[in-house]
Parts: sequence; structure tokens; C-alpha cells
Amino acid sequence: MKFMISCDEATSICDKNQYGEATLSEKISLSFHLFICKYCKKYTKQNSLMSQLFGKYLTPCDGSEKLSEEAKEELKKKLQKELKNN
Repeated sequence: MKFMISCDEATSICDKNQYGEATLSEKISLSFHLFICKYCKKYTKQNSLMSQLFGKYLTPCDGSEKLSEEAKEELKKKLQKELKNN
């Protein structure tokens, strides 16, 4: 197992972890990296936030479906609120 990983590797593992695709050793390496790297820690937090905010609105479609104006405004307000809290 490789403990010291680059920021590129950390962000890749972060993305995989978000979808439940990261291995145990990748998760351990990511945790160690996040302990020492404030930039990747922030990326991980923002990535999670974006997934939470957009997850319920963005679903696989054939391209003909679009967000309603009401949904866009709700997303905008939630994102602004979260950015103010960080």
C-alpha cells in the first residue's frame, strides 16, 4: 500500500470514493493525504457538496430534459448559502 500519494491521485480517489468504487487501501491513502493537504481536503468537501446539491436534480436522460427555472433558482440559493458557510 502506498501512503504518500500526489494531489492528482488524491482527487481521483476522492471521485472514485464518492461513487463507492475506491478500494480500502485507496481510502486509507486518501485519508492520510487529506490529513496533511488542506487543498485536497477542501476539494473533497466541495466535491461532496456539489454532489449533494446537484444529485437530486441531475439524472440520466436523453438530453431532452432540462432543469426548470424553479429548480435552477433553488440550486443557486443553496449553493450561495453553502459558499457563505465555508
